[in-house]
Amino acid sequence: MVLAHRMAIESSLVQSEMVEAMEFPELSDRFNVSGVPQTTINAGAGMLVGAVPEEHLTAEILKALKNNH
Repeated sequence: MVLAHRMAIESSLVQSEMVEAMEFPELSDRFNVSGVPQTTINAGAGMLVGAVPEEHLTAEILKALKNNH
């Protein structure tokens, strides 16, 4: 989650939000949260569960962007 926030700080093209899964069960259900942290990209076009290295997040973002075009 910290990495996503850092990306949002660096680029106006990136938005990042953090939500407490236990406090917002409807969002947890909507995005099929299976573990925390979970990073959901473009409303579900990509997703990572757990703390991951920057390279994994970047690869998942690129994959999500390719699938949306």
